Amino acid sequence: MPVQQRRRGISVRVGAGAALAALLAGCSGAGGGGSAGGSDSINVLMVNNPQMVELQKLTADNFTKETGIKVNFTVLPENDVRDKISQDFSEQAGQYDVATISNFEVPFFAKNGWLHPLDDYVKKDKAFDQPDILKPLQDSLTAADGKLYGEPFYGESSFLMYRKDVFAAKNLTMPAKPTWQQVADLAAKADGAQSGMKGICLRGLPGWGEVIAPLTTVVNTMGGTWFTKDWEAQLTSPEFTKATQFYVDLVRKHGEAGAAQSGYSECLNNMTQGKSAMWYDATAGAGSLEAADSPVKGKIGYVPAPVDKTESSGWLYTWAWGMQKASTKDESAWKFISWASSKKYEQLVGEKIGWPNVPAGKRASTYANPAYLKDAAAFADVTQQAITSANPTDPGTQPRPTVGIQFVDIPEFTDLGTKVSQEISAAIAGKQSVAEALKTSQALAEKVGKEQK
Repeated sequence: MPVQQRRRGISVRVGAGAALAALLAGCSGAGGGGSAGGSDSINVLMVNNPQMVELQKLTADNFTKETGIKVNFTVLPENDVRDKISQDFSEQAGQYDVATISNFEVPFFAKNGWLHPLDDYVKKDKAFDQPDILKPLQDSLTAADGKLYGEPFYGESSFLMYRKDVFAAKNLTMPAKPTWQQVADLAAKADGAQSGMKGICLRGLPGWGEVIAPLTTVVNTMGGTWFTKDWEAQLTSPEFTKATQFYVDLVRKHGEAGAAQSGYSECLNNMTQGKSAMWYDATAGAGSLEAADSPVKGKIGYVPAPVDKTESSGWLYTWAWGMQKASTKDESAWKFISWASSKKYEQLVGEKIGWPNVPAGKRASTYANPAYLKDAAAFADVTQQAITSANPTDPGTQPRPTVGIQFVDIPEFTDLGTKVSQEISAAIAGKQSVAEALKTSQALAEKVGKEQK
């Protein structure tokens, strides 16, 4: 997803008040070091997404009560938490035993020796049921050395959401597996279907996890890539140019107002309020659209991410638990990871908070759970299919130098992707042409490519 001026890609945003409350709650319970609170406590650093805030609320009365292990949480906004995790883990300071990392960080964190392999714990903990974890997520959290370095808290892909009632009223038919050209045609026809409604919502907000995430999936399926297998930058190639021009034209002609400043949360809000007929984004958005108090509950249809030259194009992202190599409390840390990523925890959330709130997208058993499927019937199957069909090692039509669907999995991409996103966003705002945006972006990418060779 994840970095991102905001990412949702992979993650849900929370309002300023809720974020502040979560931050204060998290920091007030945080210990000062790896041994804070004695041997019966661990320190966990995590992003302030709603699912994590709910985990924090449930931990003391459940995990701590059962194990006697106190968990000191530090909860921070995404950009802040990534900086803090990178600093603590790179220095192997040991202040935090466990942290939320993603499939973006795992390869180079593991290569640098910052993470504790989890394979031995998994072998001992039969109740955890590692085979139940969806294979694409297992693969994305496994490093080049073949070892597992993370367990997913939740996973997501991307798909297309659309207003079934609006399409019916306009006599429009959504294909079971749409192409991007079909989506563009439908956006034009759905534009203005209701007062104030635009044909589609697409992210335009700067950030490597904002506009770059969906745009890169369009680039992949239209035959483009950021780099060749030999690290030659390709941002001015015909394929990359075609995909970017298509994306910018679509959002400028039939997308939301203020598209250059619209990210995941803005599009979610537009879809919920009936301002968009379609939305291409994270599968995690469906839970909010189908929530009990959502005005569009039951009105949304869900189909796979649109394609062009590839069979599928959905991204793959997971917020996962990683254990710091320097932690001296690895057994307690594993017990927490095992609990937080377990089927038992999903059941707890479903019963205590509600099934739409379950941190799903990671276990096959979730999609065989009658209670979950009852509330998630509209989107459960297509979400599972999107995640299981995602292929981070070969997401396009040509070889890549590293893994990644909506990102290039190198540390330098956080800076490169963000700078390129600013150029693309400026094109969406009409401040420059796509050609100008990509010319500048190509020069930035060439510098990174040379460093990788």
